[in-house]
Amino acid sequence: MYITCLGVEWAIILESYMGKGDLTIDFMSLLNGNFAVAAVLISFGGCIGKTSPLQLSVMVLFELTCYCANKVYFLKQYAKDPLILDCGGTIIIHVFGAYFGLACCRVLGAPAKDRLNASNYKSDLFSFIGTVFLWLFWPSFVAGGLPGGPGQTTALINTVIALLASTVTTFGLTQIMEGGKITTVPIQNATLAGGVSIGATANLVDPFGAFVIGCLAGALSTWGFIKAPLFSDVDTCGIHNLHGMPGLLGGIFSVMVPSMYKNTGIVAGHQAAGLGGTLVAAIVSGSICGFVLKVIEVSFEGGDSGKAAMLGIDPNDVKSEPFSDQAHWDCAADIPKGQAALNI
Repeated sequence: MYITCLGVEWAIILESYMGKGDLTIDFMSLLNGNFAVAAVLISFGGCIGKTSPLQLSVMVLFELTCYCANKVYFLKQYAKDPLILDCGGTIIIHVFGAYFGLACCRVLGAPAKDRLNASNYKSDLFSFIGTVFLWLFWPSFVAGGLPGGPGQTTALINTVIALLASTVTTFGLTQIMEGGKITTVPIQNATLAGGVSIGATANLVDPFGAFVIGCLAGALSTWGFIKAPLFSDVDTCGIHNLHGMPGLLGGIFSVMVPSMYKNTGIVAGHQAAGLGGTLVAAIVSGSICGFVLKVIEVSFEGGDSGKAAMLGIDPNDVKSEPFSDQAHWDCAADIPKGQAALNI
């Protein structure tokens, strides 16, 4: 809640000044602010459990500055002829947010302890509620920024079809890859992958194209969550599997669309340049942010670690255990607690 509110406020100000030259607050400003903070929430999924409220506050302000600059100045979304078409934010939001967060996490490094990085029956059921809400509202997220009319209707229909396809694919493939059992993590996440991949072309393709991209996105995401081939040591929530790989898939599909559909308005070269440039911008800015967060940890939150090093004690023994809520929250008695840190 805090990240969302701080991010929406900051994004409204930044994007308005960058894109229009003055501060204008209207419905589209609020909508774009919510789109922008979605990129931060994606990045947060990689860092959750390993960063402090101060570090997260800095990340929100830093990432949104980079996000808005990429959207306005490089992708030219406020120009008469934007560099890319991306009504649902596949490239602008998902690719940027995922690879910014992954680069940031990689610089911060893997947590020294991950004993508490786990779920239980109750948390899994609660997460399923979030999955259902995201599934239901995803079509409006993709089509909400489009003007009313046939294009918006097409985007809504295609997003639903892509989500249907990714959901069915995920349920079927999970049982095949998990020895006949349905496991929770792919169902909580990969069922949504179709919505990620279709975003760039939801208003431009036909239902069959939406179905195909939904199936491919669901399969790719399910494989990622089950096999965890990349970033599994630093990616807390699997943002690479839900937002990164399906985002790249949707971006590549958008480059191919002009060769498959007529009168889309997409320029393949521009779309490819936008995808590649956004990926580079996300990785570079995310890496810089990671270094900034490490400086914050050492300068403002690492006093005991420095004392421990001088005394020959492992600095990790005086830090709050990662993934423990008790570091920053007053927790109930039945909440799993981190191991007590040494007092020095």
